[in-house]
Amino acid sequence: MSKIAKHLSLVVLVAAVLAACVPNPEPTEDIGPVSEAATAADIPVEVGEEAPSNIPNGEGEGPMTMALTSPAFNDGESIPVKYTCDGEDISPGLNWFGEPEDTVSLALIMDDPDAPSGTWVHWVLYNLPRDLPGLREGMTGVALDGTNSWNRTGYGGPCPPSGTHRYFFKVYALDDKLDLDPGADKESLLSAMEGHILGQAELMGTYSR
Repeated sequence: MSKIAKHLSLVVLVAAVLAACVPNPEPTEDIGPVSEAATAADIPVEVGEEAPSNIPNGEGEGPMTMALTSPAFNDGESIPVKYTCDGEDISPGLNWFGEPEDTVSLALIMDDPDAPSGTWVHWVLYNLPRDLPGLREGMTGVALDGTNSWNRTGYGGPCPPSGTHRYFFKVYALDDKLDLDPGADKESLLSAMEGHILGQAELMGTYSR
């Protein structure tokens, strides 16, 4: 065999070996719509834009929940004497926001789980208007008053026999107006709200005597 033929055979052999070592490219994968399970962190957001509110935040939670605040005290702080039985015994101002779009009415419960005889109900209020963003201090006449543990309607402020008690203010966003007469107690309200709660928020204050 001539030298030229030997060189050609060697070139062909080397080319075949190199071709066998190069992996085949994978097919291009089409990028479809983002799945509902994607989190906000998985989707790039331009500077100045907010992440879509309907995307879970990665911890299994849904859209932003409601919030409940008071200009009189912060969550976990002491409730001023003005709003207790040792003061003027008027209701503190409350503000809520973040209720779902389908909210029709709201309801409010305030109770004390630390009472010696069991949970003591201080305030029951329902059929609050959807467009009401909160309650001013001592505000009345905007909804139906329920019956508290003193067997009275309206607000009854903190009045513990001794020690420090916790007082929970809870607001509920409902998908309907409740078919309840004035004076309903907490249990009746909770029963009527079953299946109608779209969102809720809580604020806790303390009081000591």
